[in-house]
Amino acid sequence: MDGLEIKTIFTLELFGYSVPITETVVVSWAVMLFLIVASLIFTRRMREIPRGVQAVLEAGVEFLNGFSAKNFHRWAKWFGPYIGTLFLFLAAANIIGFLTPVAVSVFGFHIEPPFRIRPPTRDINVTAALALISIVLVLAAGFMGRGVKGWFKGLLYPVPLMLPFNILEYGIRPLSLCLRLFGNVLGAFILMELIGRLFPLALPMVFSLYFDFFDGLLQAVVFTFLTTLYIGEALEMPGVSE
Repeated sequence: MDGLEIKTIFTLELFGYSVPITETVVVSWAVMLFLIVASLIFTRRMREIPRGVQAVLEAGVEFLNGFSAKNFHRWAKWFGPYIGTLFLFLAAANIIGFLTPVAVSVFGFHIEPPFRIRPPTRDINVTAALALISIVLVLAAGFMGRGVKGWFKGLLYPVPLMLPFNILEYGIRPLSLCLRLFGNVLGAFILMELIGRLFPLALPMVFSLYFDFFDGLLQAVVFTFLTTLYIGEALEMPGVSE
């Protein structure tokens, strides 16, 4: 299935090295540019009494602040913005394939879409990078919340024999985050490719509502929630006194 291939759009020559710019990178840039432009547009004319889009945005920010305060407590201002940004990026990246026109075959005529937009999160390099960032923040949260000495003491909880297992957890968690997001997004992408080839007339648009849109939002929620949970646990490592 050629849709699984990560295509190179162009190559940059930097300091004697060839740097391939793949479609994953280009779509990720497009998602980031969209989020930046949207934030500038929607926050350009703020009113003292919110209404319309501003009211929705402020409700979202209020929810994020409450969610962060509940999980991160006094560290909410440090980790809350990352959690919000992570969710917005993943949500946009996961559902961007919804914007791709579908191929149509009817009465012997076949019309191919002029372009294809594939979610960047179907590339394991993207999910691995996001998982690595999250686990680095988990480590930082442990040091910030408990100090270096307290963090090392937490590795011995509940008994010193748990040390290798507690260390191993820092490798299992990012691997779990990476593979869960990658597998679900790639699986949904493959299913949509198969449905589009078997039933090209109408079913792809119907199933796209679930596999591209609903499932994409669901995976963004799961990844963000687990990252929040891991950071919150690190800030309040059990078995370590203040």
